[in-house]
Amino acid sequence: MSLKGKSALVTGGARGIGKAIALKLALNGADIIVNDVADIETMKNTVDEIKKLGVGCEALKADVSNESEVKDMVSYILEKYGKIDILINNAGITRDGLLVKMKESDWQLVMDVNLKGVFLCTKSVIRSMMSKRSGCIVNISSVVGITGNPGQANYSASKAGIIGFTKSAAKEVGSKGVRINAVAPGFIYTDMTDSLPEAVKSKFLENIPLGRYGEAEEVADVVLFLCEERSRYITGQTIPVDGGLAL
Repeated sequence: MSLKGKSALVTGGARGIGKAIALKLALNGADIIVNDVADIETMKNTVDEIKKLGVGCEALKADVSNESEVKDMVSYILEKYGKIDILINNAGITRDGLLVKMKESDWQLVMDVNLKGVFLCTKSVIRSMMSKRSGCIVNISSVVGITGNPGQANYSASKAGIIGFTKSAAKEVGSKGVRINAVAPGFIYTDMTDSLPEAVKSKFLENIPLGRYGEAEEVADVVLFLCEERSRYITGQTIPVDGGLAL
């Protein structure tokens, strides 16, 4: 129970990697606020699953790319719980397409959710963390933010931006006791990746030295470590969880 007494906000936490992270933090004692824009039933099922682990949990629907919705969400959490110890910036979307055919709207939507969302959520919680000189933020980037990927110029750019944002923000708030790191998953088996064409999935697999796709729980294990006291001297770093894909 390394996180007992901590409160954690997990964006995009109703399913996929976000859900795995929320469950992992809850299993280690943290009370969880699940943020998502998923349907009510999906969010309810995730909350019920987390509550069975004996911690507090509730779901808050908010668009992380909308400043007023983010502010309202964070204000509600701070008023009810008194603090946010951990922020996991996981919410993200894809709108894949070749650069020459990519719509500006698809570029902008991905940047708004994936990168602007990280900025807005971090900015909204950072003052409260600095005031108590304690806090941990983990941003979920991607291996394609390091390597790039054909057909994902918007997604790759947004995830690369998260890495730069993580380094800069960590330098700003480290002296205030707040740590900010990023995790860069590779090809992790989720509903999102399962929808990719078989040819794309096979191509990824050929380039993974460990010879298999990753599991969401393996990403969650690294996130947990970055939220624990064991990682107290780590900040501003991006840790790939990719089976060697970025080598």
